[in-house]
Amino acid sequence: MQKSIQFKKIDFNRDTELIHKWMMEEHVHPFWNLNIPIEKFQDHFKKSLSDPHQTLYAGYLEGVAMSYWETYWVKGDVVEETYTPAPFDQGVHLLIGEREYLGKGLSLSLLRAMVSYQFQEKKTNKVVAEPDIRNDKMIHVFEKCGFKPVKPITLPDKTGLLMFCERYEFEKRWQNEGLYDHIK
Repeated sequence: MQKSIQFKKIDFNRDTELIHKWMMEEHVHPFWNLNIPIEKFQDHFKKSLSDPHQTLYAGYLEGVAMSYWETYWVKGDVVEETYTPAPFDQGVHLLIGEREYLGKGLSLSLLRAMVSYQFQEKKTNKVVAEPDIRNDKMIHVFEKCGFKPVKPITLPDKTGLLMFCERYEFEKRWQNEGLYDHIK
C-alpha cells in the first residue's frame, strides 16, 4: 500500500516548536546536537532559513508532520571542502521526529522521494549525504536508497561518512518503482 508523502517548505511560525521538540528526542539529539533551549534554537533556525544555499522542509506522511529535511547545494557548504563537487551537486539531511514512525521501514521511501525530487534539477547528477559515522541505521537506509560510501570526513560538528548517490544508479535502481513525492 502506497502512503501519501508530502514535503512542505518550513514556515518559521508554523514549524519551529515542532522541530525543536524533535531535536530534544533521544534518537535525534546525539546526531544533530541541537537539544538547546528554544530561544537559542529559534536563532539557529532563523539563520538556517535565511541561508540561500539550503531549503528546509517538514515531511508529512498521510498528512501528519513526522520528519525534518534539509536539502542543500554542495557549493557553499562545508562539505564542498571534502571532495571535488560538480556545480549542481546537492546534499540532504533528515530525521524522523515522531517516535511512533521509528522502526517502521519508512525512512527508505521518504528518502527515495526526496532524492527523486532533488534529481528533478536536470543539472544535478549527484546527491551527497554525510550521516554521522556512528549512525548505522541511517547509513544502511542511505545504502538501500542507492548511496555509496566514499570516505569518513571531519566536519565542524561531527565525523560523517561521505556518501554519493549518482543519478544514473538511482534511476536504474528505482526505474520500475512509483515515486510519490509532493513538494510545496
